[in-house]
This record gives sequence, structure tokens and C-alpha cells, in this order.
Amino acid sequence: MRDLRKSSTRPRLAWREQLAAWGVLEFVSRLGGHVAVFLLMGAAIWLLQRSRLPRLLASSAGETVLAAAPTPLPTFAAPAEGAAMPPYLAAAEARTVRRAVVLHTDVPSRPREEVIQYKVQRGDTVFGIAEKFGLKPETILWGNYSVLADDPHRLRPGQVLNILPVDGTYYQWHAGDNLRVVAKFFGVKPKAIIDYPANHLPPDTDPEHPNIAPGTWLVVPGGRRAFVSWSAPQIPRSNPAVAKILGPGFCGKVYTGPVGSGTFIWPTTLHYLSGYDYSPAINHYGIDIAGKLGYPVYAVDSGVVVYAGWNNWGYGNVVVIDHGNGWQSLYAHLSRILVQCGQGVAQGDMIGAIGSTGHSTGPHLHFELRHEKYGKVNPWNFLPHP
Repeated sequence: MRDLRKSSTRPRLAWREQLAAWGVLEFVSRLGGHVAVFLLMGAAIWLLQRSRLPRLLASSAGETVLAAAPTPLPTFAAPAEGAAMPPYLAAAEARTVRRAVVLHTDVPSRPREEVIQYKVQRGDTVFGIAEKFGLKPETILWGNYSVLADDPHRLRPGQVLNILPVDGTYYQWHAGDNLRVVAKFFGVKPKAIIDYPANHLPPDTDPEHPNIAPGTWLVVPGGRRAFVSWSAPQIPRSNPAVAKILGPGFCGKVYTGPVGSGTFIWPTTLHYLSGYDYSPAINHYGIDIAGKLGYPVYAVDSGVVVYAGWNNWGYGNVVVIDHGNGWQSLYAHLSRILVQCGQGVAQGDMIGAIGSTGHSTGPHLHFELRHEKYGKVNPWNFLPHP
């Protein structure tokens, strides 16, 4: 009888021999070995991670942990007989962003309450200084009458100005003053002056008998007053002597002569500003027209000269023409005057030359128009469009 076991294993042996001949058996064997190694390594890593303690300590208050230094895995070799345990080594210190220790504390800024002083710099104007301190330009004038006399043209580098903390006026107390009367003059209540911190007055100050030392300066918050003007009343050709208050250029006789048309030409060859514009807010009722020293100045309309000469109020050499129809024109800071009192002029006649006399920081023509009914008007509204 045939051995069935031998016959049944024969094909399997032939199959393995065939795989070995092809080299497949060796490849499968190596692949299986690699797979087994990877499986063992993965299992070991998994077991180590499961047994690992957290490596990051809780951060202290106000600290933010960025990263922790890697810590080597411990080895668990059994110590020799009688050997001492190695010292405990803590994890490396974590790198953190720490809060800086600042001893200085910033105090929020508070509104200024005291009057400060400012030294005028080259190029400053009343408008620029007011803007720098958040005030209205008239407050700069009202706080510095002894320096500027309500005239923005008096501003000069090196002057020291009072800068009020709020818009209003600045008043020097005189013996015998009554606080109620002073407050009424500036259009405020006595309490506004008493309560303002910079004045350092007791809350129970009596407006009738305030007991304020003469010479004390008081801030009048919200106070207003009329500007002191350079000008006398309108100078009529029938009585030009009313301008005597202005200076030696006044005329003292009665004159007759040409009457203007009521329409005007430009008084200079240039037709743009070089200084202050028309601004009643700073007591500037004319326009400063650009020009170089010696440029001609013309009569804007026909009329009679009622002022020709020096002006004591900062305008230097001045000519005023009465046009006989309610209008007058003024020309200031002239370097030369080419007309005289009582002289009749026609529109366009040369009456002088541009200069920088009086309170002036450079050659220009200060020009004003005035009407007997409307007072000083804005020249831009009456001169031809440039």
C-alpha cells in the first residue's frame, strides 16, 4: 500500500522548493522580520508613553509657558547591592515670558488749571499759538494786553505770553474793585471766578467784599471784552482833527475835493495775503497784502487825504482817504508817503510805497475799508476778484 502521508506532503514540499528557487521565500521571511521589529518598537514606545509622568509644572501667576526642554527618559537598571540611589534631577526650567517689574505708575493726565508761560518762537502767530494750546485766538490777546495791546501785529520772537488754561480773559485786581461788577463787565457770574481752581479763592468769598489783594491776577473762564482799537471814529473831511488821538499824521483843517464812485480797485500790484486775514476775532479788521519793499500803493477810489503820517498805535506810516460817499480806506506800514493832508486823489493814483514800519514783521500792506454805517468791513467782499 502506498504511503499516503508521503504522497500528500509531496506537493507542499515541491511548492516551497519552487518559492525558494524564485527567491520569494527569502523575501517574505525578511519582510516578516522587519514587520515584527516595527511592531515590537511601537509596542515599547506605547508602553513608555503610558508610564511617563507629566513633564510641565504649572506656571506661576502672570507667566505664559512657551516651551519645555526635552527630558531624557530614565533608565530602570537595577542598582547594585548596597549602592546609593542617584540624586533627583528636576526637569529643566521652562522658558517663559515674565512681566517686567515697573516701579513707575502712569497717572492719567488731567486738564490744566494753572496759567503757564510761553516764549514766542520765530514764525509764531496768534492763531498758531492758540491752536497749540487748544484755545481761541482772542484768548491769547485777552491774556496778554500788556504785551500785545490787542494787536496781533505786536507779536515778536522772545516775548513771554500768559497761556490761560481755558478760554476767557485775564484780569488784574485793583484796590476798591467789586467782584460782582468785574464779573458783569466780562459777562460771567461771580461764582465762575470764585470757583475756578487757578484763582485760589475761598468758596465763601463775598463778591461785594472779596478781600482780594491788589495786583492779583484772576482767570475769568468764559469771559469776554471789547478789544481796544487803534482807530478813532471815522475821520470826516469836515473834521479830520478827530484823528489826533492816532498820532502826528492827523490833519487839522476842513477839506473838499473828489468824491469816489463806490467801486474799488486793488491797492497793490499783488493780490494775495502775506500775513493775517480779516479776522474780528483777533481785532484784525484788514487784510495784509503781499508785496516787496518799495512796491507802489494806489488809491482804491477817488477822494481826499484826511490822515498822512505816523500812527502811534503800531501801524507805522499811514494814509487814510475819505471818499466822500460814506467810505474810507486805510493804508498802513508804508515805507514812503507820497501825498499830504487835504490832497485830492483820483482812483489809481500812487499814494505811497509798501514798507514794514510800525509793528510789522516784514514788508506788506495792511489795508482796511470802512463805511460810516457798517463800520469796518471785510475788504475781500468789495475788491475785484483777483
